[in-house]
Amino acid sequence: MMKRVSVILLLVALLGLSPLLASQQGVVSGARVEMASSEPAVQGGAGQITFTAGDSEVLFNVFSITGQLVRSVRVSAHSRLTVEMPKGFYIVRCGSRWSRKVVVK
Repeated sequence: MMKRVSVILLLVALLGLSPLLASQQGVVSGARVEMASSEPAVQGGAGQITFTAGDSEVLFNVFSITGQLVRSVRVSAHSRLTVEMPKGFYIVRCGSRWSRKVVVK
C-alpha cells in the first residue's frame, strides 16, 4: 500500500498534477487518486467505494439506505478516487445525472 502511494505521488510530481489533487474535496485518510476517463461511474468493494469522474468534475453524494447523507465527494475531471467506507448498502447520486445502489463488503 505504501509503495503504491509513493508511486502515485511520484507520478503526480512528474506530471504536474498537483492542482488536480489540490481540488479534491471530501478526501479522507485511506483515499487514493488515480487517472481515469470516460463517463462518471461508481463501484463498491471490500471496505471502499471508488468514484470515477469522467470528462468533467463531478460531485457524488453518498446516502445511507435510510436516506441520510453520509458523505459528499468531489472528483476532478479524468480522476478516480477511492474512499474507505464501513460495510453496508449505499445510494450514490452523481450530481443530477443518475443514482446507483452500491454495496460495501
